[in-house]
Amino acid sequence: MAEPGEATEVQAALLRLRRTSGLPVVFGGLLSDARHARIAELNGAQTSALRGLVISAGSGLGGKAMALSRPCAVTDYASARHISHEYDTAVAAEGLRSVVAVPVVVRRRVRGVLYGALRTPLALGDRTFDAAASAARDVEQALAVRDEVRQLLTTTREQLSGAGEGPGVWEDVREAHRELRALAPRIADPDLRDELLVVCGRLASATGSDRPPETRYVRLAPREVDVLACVASGATNAVAAERLGLRPETVKAYLRSAMRKLGAHTRLEAVVAARRVGLLP
Repeated sequence: MAEPGEATEVQAALLRLRRTSGLPVVFGGLLSDARHARIAELNGAQTSALRGLVISAGSGLGGKAMALSRPCAVTDYASARHISHEYDTAVAAEGLRSVVAVPVVVRRRVRGVLYGALRTPLALGDRTFDAAASAARDVEQALAVRDEVRQLLTTTREQLSGAGEGPGVWEDVREAHRELRALAPRIADPDLRDELLVVCGRLASATGSDRPPETRYVRLAPREVDVLACVASGATNAVAAERLGLRPETVKAYLRSAMRKLGAHTRLEAVVAARRVGLLP
């Protein structure tokens, strides 16, 4: 079953698909198990015939796209000979004729399927295929980031429970903090982003020793902390910019601002000061 944040990503991608392609009907959903996707999101539909429809791999147009891991299309769904017709009743109820189906594939594994459709039997052009492929890529990238965050959160919680067991473990904690900080701005799901930032806060407040952080209060902007986390790992401004999706000049400005707030005169002093006040692990 798709998580709420994943469903939001599908909704957003379908809205973009409808807007960029001009298709009147778009719909789709993610896999509920290894071989079945459930149509949970619709935009432009006039009936509820498609909602909740379970698509099996290999069945119908979407099932064929899932099985082949590539886009598939028909000019007239009801008369198409190269697909099976288990879902004709629902498709006919919505009045769909020309349909394109694009699988959502993350790391070579199908995770869902998106559709776009016309109510007239017209051949779909390159613009439509490009828009559908772009929408699928949007979902793929969002799911890949979510997977990475979930894996990092699990690993980081394990590291937190073992923090203080040696310098190697502590460096792992610091690297996890940097990676999580870099991923946070890319998370659209507010619940997952909040969960990520809570773990980042736990990492930052840890010290690796019994000495508590200094009580001096310093407020840094989130991006200033992100930049310092990169700098702490030894990254140059250019590398930090690449990791964070920023311009090198912007990274330099954030770093300069953070140094001023921390009363630091060098990059190293800024990192040490940030650790001292509990902003970095």
